[in-house]
Amino acid sequence: MGDREKRVGVHVSKSLAEDYMEPEKQKKLYKRTLIIVVISQIFGGAGLAAGITVGALLAQQMLGTDAVAGLPVALFTFGSAGSALLVGRLSQRFGRRLGLTAGFIIGGLGAFGVVVAALLNHIILLFVSLFIYGAGTSTNLQARYAGTDLAKQKQRATAVSIAMVSTTFGAVAGPNLVNVMGEFAVSIGIPSLAGPFILSATAFILAGLVIFIFLRPDPLMIARTLEASTQERPVMGALGDAHEEENKKGIIVGTTMMVLTQIVMVAIMTMTPVHMGHHGHGLGAVGLVIGFHIGAMYLPSLVTGVLVDRFGRTVMAIASTATLLLSGIVAAIAPGDSMILLIVSLSLLGLGWNFGLITGTALIVDSTNTATRAKTQGKVDVLIALAGASGGAFSGMVVAGSNYETLSLAGGALSLILIPVVIWSRQRKEQKVLE
Repeated sequence: MGDREKRVGVHVSKSLAEDYMEPEKQKKLYKRTLIIVVISQIFGGAGLAAGITVGALLAQQMLGTDAVAGLPVALFTFGSAGSALLVGRLSQRFGRRLGLTAGFIIGGLGAFGVVVAALLNHIILLFVSLFIYGAGTSTNLQARYAGTDLAKQKQRATAVSIAMVSTTFGAVAGPNLVNVMGEFAVSIGIPSLAGPFILSATAFILAGLVIFIFLRPDPLMIARTLEASTQERPVMGALGDAHEEENKKGIIVGTTMMVLTQIVMVAIMTMTPVHMGHHGHGLGAVGLVIGFHIGAMYLPSLVTGVLVDRFGRTVMAIASTATLLLSGIVAAIAPGDSMILLIVSLSLLGLGWNFGLITGTALIVDSTNTATRAKTQGKVDVLIALAGASGGAFSGMVVAGSNYETLSLAGGALSLILIPVVIWSRQRKEQKVLE
């Protein structure tokens, strides 16, 4: 029965794909898919705001200690890691539409759970809900791949960039609605810090509904069937075997780059709201700083993609390191009451992360083929999520044991590891040429 269903599914896909064999129809479907992804990313970006902006403050308020202030980010990042595998497998089997819809809806339910936990002052429910909330975070990141399924080779980076830029609109608006949502929560008898999670729940669920209703036909299914019907199978031999080593090397460098930038970014970002709270800044000020930070994470994407293609992966990897190091130094020397320097520091932090993510993503795409790319990207996304979870968890401990300045300097210094990794990759490449 299973084989019969599989045959029927393939037949339906091929039949549907025949309608898109013409280049003009493929182009129209690609543009339509990208528009749908953009809309979902705007809602998804707004859903990211609560966990980043007030997650640490909510845990601090409920538990009464700074030592676990990094735990919320760690929890929803661990949840993000687990859901990355889930969404990837669902997408692989049933298509982007069902995989992404499931991830966004689950993330929205987690956000509602946080609201209920705050209302009941229930710590265990808070932790479980934050873990589930992480599904929205990973799904928002994976949604960018849907825009590339039907893109030509020279359009893929642009498609990813457009998706990331569109995330900016929701991600910047979200933190700046912290006060509004806090006031709304209080008006209905809910703690103010839980208010932003009401926004997150609504935004994630809307993103899921947009994908479920409008992402038809499924771009991944169409692309897979088109490729199966038109792709010429290459003859594997010595060249294919030699390329396999290059794949592994590029994957290692790209993964290392994204993992390190994620650790540094999450660690400093997580403790900034707590640091600001200690110096008398209110939720509005915290939302403004985090808004600038998230804007710097996503808004430069289109320009970053052009820079990566024009100046190369190595140059932009070094630029990422330099930017993250500068961010850590500015955060460490900035007076706690200086809004301007905090904005500069967190903006640099977001920009350094942007450089690292897009450069690392390009390296992963460069180093994989269509037969292994999706699976490899899923595994890399899990490592990125786990890296963020580690950064979030340890950041609170570092600040509790020393201070925010130490954390910032340590984060900036950690990014320097990228330099020897890049040098190693270039040395290996030069040796290969000499051989």
